[in-house]
Formats: sequence, structure tokens, C-alpha cells
Amino acid sequence: MSKITKLFARELLDSRGFPTVEVEVESDQGLRARALVPSGASTGTHEAIELRDGDPKRFLAKGVQKAVDNAKNILGPAVIGKGFESLKTIDEILLATDGTANKSKLGANAVLAVSMAVAKLSAMTQKQSLAVWIREQSKALGYSTELKLPVPLMNVINGGAHADNGLDVQEFMIVPHGFPTFKEAIRAGCEVFHHLKKILMAKGLTTAVGDEGGFAPKLGSNREALENIMEAINHAGYEPKKQIALAMDVAASEFFEGGQYKFRDKALGPVDSGKLTEYYQQLCRDFPIVSIEDGFAEDDWAGWKSATTALGQKIQLVGDDLFVTQVSRLSQGIEQKVANSILIKLNQVGTLLETLQTMNLATKNHYTSVVSHRSGETEDTTLAHLAVGTGCGQVKTGSASRSDRMAKYNELLRLEEELGCAYAGATLGVFKNL
Repeated sequence: MSKITKLFARELLDSRGFPTVEVEVESDQGLRARALVPSGASTGTHEAIELRDGDPKRFLAKGVQKAVDNAKNILGPAVIGKGFESLKTIDEILLATDGTANKSKLGANAVLAVSMAVAKLSAMTQKQSLAVWIREQSKALGYSTELKLPVPLMNVINGGAHADNGLDVQEFMIVPHGFPTFKEAIRAGCEVFHHLKKILMAKGLTTAVGDEGGFAPKLGSNREALENIMEAINHAGYEPKKQIALAMDVAASEFFEGGQYKFRDKALGPVDSGKLTEYYQQLCRDFPIVSIEDGFAEDDWAGWKSATTALGQKIQLVGDDLFVTQVSRLSQGIEQKVANSILIKLNQVGTLLETLQTMNLATKNHYTSVVSHRSGETEDTTLAHLAVGTGCGQVKTGSASRSDRMAKYNELLRLEEELGCAYAGATLGVFKNL
């Protein structure tokens, strides 16, 4: 059995130029693997704790030297000398070493970096793609998974916390589901993105991009953003709804205050959850929207319940801040019959093991899973392998720009070629109502 012989951690930079944690591990065979963790801007209050130094003299208090030290000096000694073929074995050591429910002792950024790096090392040792290794580990845990290329939910217009342009909705996405392969789907998405740029330029609007690579024009309303995207789909020569649908990440927790959703959109203004549900219903009648993420605040369970009753049989209602990739939060949602989908972000929970446990719970209860990046990303491509290895069928990793986003799309293209697995596409149940 191969064993871990070395672990090193360092402070590197994410896509926003803020520090993040990288961990590098080495085996007694001389193999070496490394992993970088992402960071979010729009974060849920129930997420695992991302440990920051808080020193205003370094990186505006966002340094991660404490997390790096924890990885090197606490987690390192805990795993060095251990066999690492089993995901469960290593991640349970990491969880026991931290010992807190939310990784507040050592930091989820430190714990996750080790979890991901060791997973890569194990796949490398077994001469497997990480995606195949994840499928095998899932089976060992009792979860049945199938290799599958995911449908990309491509963020083409940014708003909310990801852009300073006055739009309330954080992400307006295109969903190229009606294609035979991932390669064709990503080509269509890129073409729509470039046509959208031409349309915005012709209207005298900015084509600067936000944190996740989508354009950040100053538009008058959320509806106007959707109309521009529809125009781009048509200009690109694709059929809305049948080939390319729409999706939104509202990130409603960001503007929920005093029981009201305080939209800047003048056509909406401050509304309660009932009026907000009606607004979403109207948008779904007017546009081919297949998915709405975080349409309500993270603790507005009544609002989520109302929307699930009204829309849950028609579209995908994704909980991000609501569930934060955690079994306990998802279990509460299942019990209350709230939402029908969960966003999966590795750093919200802190280990690959816990991530797979959450995804399994979702599948068992007929919730879809959408593997997702963060707004502060890196060149690490683990999430591409997670999406394929679990066969979840959907991935969010930003727009058709910025190398930190394109790294994931390019890895998915490689995996399609290498593994020859099918594209989820229109076979995915979430699109049955289109």
C-alpha cells in the first residue's frame, strides 16, 4: 500500500488576486499532486468557515497564512505515513483532526486543500482519471454513479455581488442542453456569448466582464438582460428552449431585509416572498427559463416552500445559500419539501467525502445536483472531474472567458475525448418540461 510521505502548503492567489491555499502531497512512489481551493464573494452564512488571517496590513485582511500553517503543521502530520487509496480513510482523519462541524478550528480552505490533493494523488497512483477515481470511490461508499458529461450553465451576464452594474440578479445563464455532445454544446454557448458581445456593443453598452467572466452592462431591468440573451441566441442561429434554455442565480439573500426583497429593478421594487414568486412565474411564462437558483433568502423557508409549490413541478429550483452543500441543511429541505435541486460547492462543506455524501442524499430524494465553481476561482480542475465522476448532469463554471473558467471547460472537453462518455443533454429529467 502506498503511503503519504510529504505534505507542503503555500499561499497562492485566486482569480480576484486574493490569497488562497494550495497543498502539495507526495507518495513513497515519488508521485506528487497538488490542489488549489476557490473562494466565494456571495457566501451563505451556514457555509463551512474559510479561515482568513484578519491582518489589515496583508491583502486587506484576507491573507491565509494561518490556514497554510494548519495544513502544514497539523493536517500534514495527521496524514503523513497513512495509506491513501480510500477517500473515506483520509477524509475521516481530516474531519477528526479539525473536530468541528464547520471547520472553524483549522479552516475549510486548509482541510479541503488536503482532501483534494490526496484524492488526486490516489487517482494518479491507481493510474486513473480523477473522474473515474471519484466514480469508484462513490461506489465504495455505496453510491451508484455513471460517468456523464454535464450540461453547462454558462453565466453570460453578471450582476449582484459579481458586478457593479445595478442588476439585482447575480447570474443570467444560458443552458445549451439540446445537443448530442458536450463539444457541440460548449461551441454553441461560446457562439452565443460572442453574439451577445456584438449586440451589447451595438447598443453602446459595456462589454467589460464581472468576476465569473460574464458581461456586466448597465441595464435597466432583469427582464432587459434576459431579452438581450434571447436576441443573442437567435443571432447565433440556435432555437431558444429546444436547444438553449435560460437560467438565473438570483442570490436573493444579498438583498433580503426586514422580510422584504429590496430589488433595485424599478419594475419590481421591494416585495414579499409571495409577490416574488408571482414575478418568477411571469418570467418563466415569458422566457424559456429552466432553473432558478437562490430565488429566496437562505432562511426564508416559507418563501422557498411557496415557490416550490408553485414552480417545483415546472422548473429546477436550486438551493445554494439555502443548503450550502451540507447534509443537515439538505435534510431539512427534503423534510419540508423545499426546492428540488442543490448547488454543490466543495468549499462550502470542506471535504470531498462530505460532498459525495450530500450528492448521494440529493439523488436518493430525487433532487438534482449542480456542481459549481466560486467567483474567486483558480486553475484547479477538480470540479470538472467531480461533475463527470458523479454523473450529476449539470455544471456551473462561468462564462466563455477568463482562463480560470475556461480551464474547467477545457478539462471537460479532454474528459469527453478520453472517457467517451455520453452528454447529459436533453436526456436529463430537469429539461422534460421544455
